[in-house]
Amino acid sequence: MKYCRPRLEFRLGCLLAILTALTATPVIAETANFGTFTLSTNFDPAQGKVQGFTGGSYSLSAITNRDREQKACIGFADPTPDHIMVLENDFSQLKVQIDSNNNDTTLLIQGPDKKTIRCGDDTGKIKDASVDDRDWKKGTYRIWVGTFNPGMKRDYTLTVEQE
Repeated sequence: MKYCRPRLEFRLGCLLAILTALTATPVIAETANFGTFTLSTNFDPAQGKVQGFTGGSYSLSAITNRDREQKACIGFADPTPDHIMVLENDFSQLKVQIDSNNNDTTLLIQGPDKKTIRCGDDTGKIKDASVDDRDWKKGTYRIWVGTFNPGMKRDYTLTVEQE
C-alpha cells in the first residue's frame, strides 16, 4: 500500500487496513466433482443417495495412509473430492456405502476438522467400499470414491444411511 509509511502510526493504520480487507474477503466455496448434499436428523433416504463415476490417478494415500481406526487408505481418484456432504447435526452412527455393481471401489471421507479421516475398501465379500462408523460431528465432509487401479471409470451410487 502506497500510504504505509515507516512511522509507527502509519504502520498500525496500514496493518488495520490489511486485516480489514482480509476479513472482508468472502470465503471461496468448496467444490466437488458431483456437487454437495445436506443431511439433517431423520433425513429422507432419498436425500442420502447421490451418483457419480470414478476416475483419476491421484493416490488417496497422499491424503493419509491410515484413517482414525488405522484402516489403510488406498485407491485412486481425482484430486478434487467427488462429493461434499454437509451434516447439519451430529450423528451417532452413519453408514456410507458405494454400489458400483461389485467393482473394486475404495472410499475416503475427510471430516470437518480435516484431521478425522475414515477409509473403506471391500465390504465383506463385496468389492464395493463402505464406511460404517460412529460419532459424526456436524460440519462439512469431503468424500472421494476411488478404484483399486488408477484411471478406472466406474459409475456408482453413494448411499448414506442413518443407523
